Amino acid sequence: MKLFLIPSLLAADSYDSLPIETKEAVRTTKYYLVEDLRTARRFIGGWKIEGIVVQDLNFQILDKKTKPEKVQELFKNIPKGENVGVVSEAGCPGIADPGALAVQYAHKNNIQVKPLVGPSSILLALMASGLSGQKFAFHGYLPIKKAEKQKALKNLEKDSSKLYQAQIFMETPFRNTAMLEDLCQNLNGDTKLCIAANINAEDEYIKTMTIKQWKKAKVDIHKKPCIFIIQS
Repeated sequence: MKLFLIPSLLAADSYDSLPIETKEAVRTTKYYLVEDLRTARRFIGGWKIEGIVVQDLNFQILDKKTKPEKVQELFKNIPKGENVGVVSEAGCPGIADPGALAVQYAHKNNIQVKPLVGPSSILLALMASGLSGQKFAFHGYLPIKKAEKQKALKNLEKDSSKLYQAQIFMETPFRNTAMLEDLCQNLNGDTKLCIAANINAEDEYIKTMTIKQWKKAKVDIHKKPCIFIIQS
């Protein structure tokens, strides 16, 4: 048995961003642990691999609600010797993703873990930002409550200045505009901010400017998957 960590698409129909090894792993895998059933089925079916019938494949949910003790039960449903694929809703499984639970189980049970190359919105945003790729930290989602979020942003800016470290985080797409407003209202004018939206899509938008410049800019990032990076 091998546990394949199969990167999925960041944007619809962007299969060219995935190497042939990913397709070969899908060709040999019938059992999947997936974050979202609908997304995973559409992703596997989109390869149009001869002999692969999506309806005949076995999908089990491994998402943010899955408890660690549940993972053992998921693996019990997979026949001995069969490969297992972990598929995130978007990007690389195990990175800002519950797929890490499957990897932990695999290491404890001597199952070979095979990470496959594919797009990571976090790394692609950092690569294109021009900010520090030597020292950086990823923080996932910041607090929702305004006061807590503002405090978190100021702390990230302070840490960035102290450690010369790029600070990376995400936001729920429908709150992107509010996040940009909070960034502009609470950070120093000289702090740099990169916004990377809809990575790998036709309307991909990646731009790094100072907060002072962002205050004057007009940008539509509402309901678009975004990565935010700041550096003071």
